[in-house]
Amino acid sequence: MTLEDLGPRICMLGPSNSGKSTLAAAIGHKLGHPPIHLDQLHHLPGTDWQQRDPAAFLALHDAAILGETWVIEGNYSRCLPQRLDRATGVILLDTSTATSLFRYFRRCWFEHDRIGALEGGRDSVKWLMLHHIAVVTPASRRRYAAMFETIALPKFRLASPAALTRFYNTAGLERPRR
Repeated sequence: MTLEDLGPRICMLGPSNSGKSTLAAAIGHKLGHPPIHLDQLHHLPGTDWQQRDPAAFLALHDAAILGETWVIEGNYSRCLPQRLDRATGVILLDTSTATSLFRYFRRCWFEHDRIGALEGGRDSVKWLMLHHIAVVTPASRRRYAAMFETIALPKFRLASPAALTRFYNTAGLERPRR
């Protein structure tokens, strides 16, 4: 199977700091599909990750998935069913908790202009996010892995940084420059 087999609407899932935003941008660039970063829809720009009103986020999400082509990245389980109904392919990034934590610290301390960042915001180490990655995410990872097995769409599961690198190379993707 190739990247093109995923079709015009690719749904990307995975834990925080697994590389979803960067991969979505790389795929979008190669295929000409607009990347949609759900964190940017879920949070208000120019804030320290202040959440939008849930109804406003859902409206933005539902409008975004009406497009003919997209690469959408982010989890937000409450609106995943309608996203999967429109998707033509799925990618699951399934990196370890240790990798996610390492990337979170790197993002906060060194990557001030990263892809998928909140416009006008800046990442900083937060107890709530550390708790999310270390405590909440392992159960979510198991749930998404089980759900992934039931999806009948063309799909890729990338279960390590090495698998992600192989995918970039096999699909002819370039990591976007920040």
